[in-house]
Amino acid sequence: METNSPLLMAPFGATSVLIFGAPDSPLAQPRNVIGGNVLGALVSLTLLHFFGASPLVVGMAVSLTIGITQLTGTLHPPAGAVALVVMMTQPDWQFLLRPTFEGSMILVVCAVIFNNLAEERTYPKHWL
Repeated sequence: METNSPLLMAPFGATSVLIFGAPDSPLAQPRNVIGGNVLGALVSLTLLHFFGASPLVVGMAVSLTIGITQLTGTLHPPAGAVALVVMMTQPDWQFLLRPTFEGSMILVVCAVIFNNLAEERTYPKHWL
């Protein structure tokens, strides 16, 4: 699949709903957005590298992403979709940096600006 495919970061749509629509949610905080998405990509890229993209490995990628993000305090529901995207598109390791890390950072910066322009909103509630 082409690296510029729109499917590659469809999970950013769900991230956007959280950070712009529910910015007070613990799941929408920067640590969760960046950490969750990056961990989802890292877990799934590692599994893809060692085991391929069989249905069993796809399930493992999503479930391990959920478990690891829970353990690290970075639970972010779209991270499960990041794991699925990796398995469906089978990108190279560059996917971890671009679009995952860079895109997550850009979304957080935009959310900080947007949410703090409104007097009744503050984002984030916490950074770490």
